[in-house]
Amino acid sequence: MRSKTFFAFVAPSLALMLIFIALPLVSVFMQSFELRQQVFQQVKTQTCTPGFLKQVCTEEIKNLPVLDVQGRPVEESKFVGLDVYRTILQPSAVLKAFSADGGGLQALLNIDFYKALRFTLTFTLVTLPLVIFLGLAVALAVNNTLASIRGPLIFVSLLPFIVTPVIGALSIRWLFVGDGIMTAFLNWATGSQITMFSRGWTIELLMLFYRVWSVAPFAFVIFYAGLQTVDKDTLESAIVDGASRFERLRYVVIPHLMPLIVFVALIHLMDAYRVFDEVIGFSSQGYRISLQWLTYDYLIPDNSGNRSISRAAASSMLTMIGIVIMLMPLLRRTWREHRRMR
Repeated sequence: MRSKTFFAFVAPSLALMLIFIALPLVSVFMQSFELRQQVFQQVKTQTCTPGFLKQVCTEEIKNLPVLDVQGRPVEESKFVGLDVYRTILQPSAVLKAFSADGGGLQALLNIDFYKALRFTLTFTLVTLPLVIFLGLAVALAVNNTLASIRGPLIFVSLLPFIVTPVIGALSIRWLFVGDGIMTAFLNWATGSQITMFSRGWTIELLMLFYRVWSVAPFAFVIFYAGLQTVDKDTLESAIVDGASRFERLRYVVIPHLMPLIVFVALIHLMDAYRVFDEVIGFSSQGYRISLQWLTYDYLIPDNSGNRSISRAAASSMLTMIGIVIMLMPLLRRTWREHRRMR
């Protein structure tokens, strides 16, 4: 393919990536080093009340926001360096938490960022192996069933992946919250009063279960497609040599599917580290928050209408750095395999 033809094909995609990804990313990066505040001015006001002989007037000085010609509050930005990151990470509070009488890990988890980081890492690292294992198990089961029933099995297996994430999370929540069907069943089965949404760890278990249930079908589709390309001659040779089913899976199937396993792991890590739908769907803000939800919370206007845009930008950058760190081992493995195959 000629260079001009290749450039003509990729230029629209590159332009869109530059406009909608690169430039906003640079803007967020710059905003994380700036502090945006409303401009206020002191205004002297006089309030008079009727008196018996004469009016009684009092003067007071109020701080009122400066408005532009369109009536919107005027904001100013100033460069503060790493102060915004220090406000979020609170290094002094971290050192104090691990001092002699600082409270240790429990005190650290009282800080919003580390509370969100703990849940995000747990959510990502726990669901990753479960999604891969369950997706591979379902793919192997479907691949070994009769061809006449594979279609219905594939359809049923894909249903959780079709459901919108927020709707699925709300559905699971309604089953367990209050007097939901599953809560009533658990109360009847155990003979005790169970409230799944009164404790943080029970909510976290439901969120982990929902993520595995909703994402495993994606892994199943990828692995099932990969199983169709396994070399039949190699499998038959392994059977002739006396290899058991587990040995064929370990030494033939899994090495063949390893690039797909890495691909599923990459996609899941990027998606799970940005967990947000589950926090909203399960209304877990009082118990469990994620880094993505923390960024969203910074953008909610406070009582005076201000939004912590600089903190939201810094939180977004920290989230992106976390994703890169999580992906580095898999990317290095992929790069090594690519160089070895060349």
